[in-house]
Parts: sequence; C-alpha cells; structure tokens
Amino acid sequence: MGKTVKKQRPVNLDLTTIRFPVTAIASILHRMSGVITFIAVGILLWLLGLSLSSPEGFMQAAAIMESFIVKFIIWGILTALAYHIAGGIRHVLMDFGILGETLEAGTRSAQISFIITVVLSILAGVLVW
Repeated sequence: MGKTVKKQRPVNLDLTTIRFPVTAIASILHRMSGVITFIAVGILLWLLGLSLSSPEGFMQAAAIMESFIVKFIIWGILTALAYHIAGGIRHVLMDFGILGETLEAGTRSAQISFIITVVLSILAGVLVW
C-alpha cells in the first residue's frame, strides 16, 4: 500500500461567503436558461397544438392564457429565451474573437448581456400583459 498524503488545503464550508465572478454567474444562468427553454418548448407546442386543433381548442387556449399565473410563466419563458439568445450571441462573438478573450472583455460582455436581458424582459412583459 502507498503512503497516505495529508492535504493541507483550506476548506471553506460557509457557502454564503463564496463570491462568484460575473462571468461564472453568466455561464450558470446561460445553462439554466437553456434547460428552461428546452422544457418550455413542450409547453408551448402543446398550447399551439390545442389552439390549432379546432375553434373550441382555440377558445380553450385563449382561456388558459387569461390566467395571471400562465401569463407570468409565459413571461418567464420569454425572459429565459431572451437571456439564452443574448448569452449565445455573446459566446459566438467571443468564439470568433470579436470580443476578445480577456477577463475584462468577458466581464463587460456578461454585464451587457444582463442589461439586454432586462430590456427584453420588460418588453416581453408589455407584450404578455
């Protein structure tokens, strides 16, 4: 058997003291928005299918869309989609070298994608309500 190596690394178990950089938050949110968008496709396709099935189906879909909670969910889906598109464009621009691959460029582009998402989210809210 080999020797046991004792690691003298500091261990931080207080997760409230960990501060993620804005680039890490942007990356995590981009993945989450992708999952939300993927799941939302099923919901939206079901609603579209219902609305196209018959005049009665259209009336059912319209009645479903009148609910505040459904409007809130649709707004959330549109916000997630907006962020995913903004983050995706950011990644493509970085991959092509247009934005550069420095920490400063990554931080600035993440902040800009957040701002774009807020604007698009407000516009989506106006559209839904």
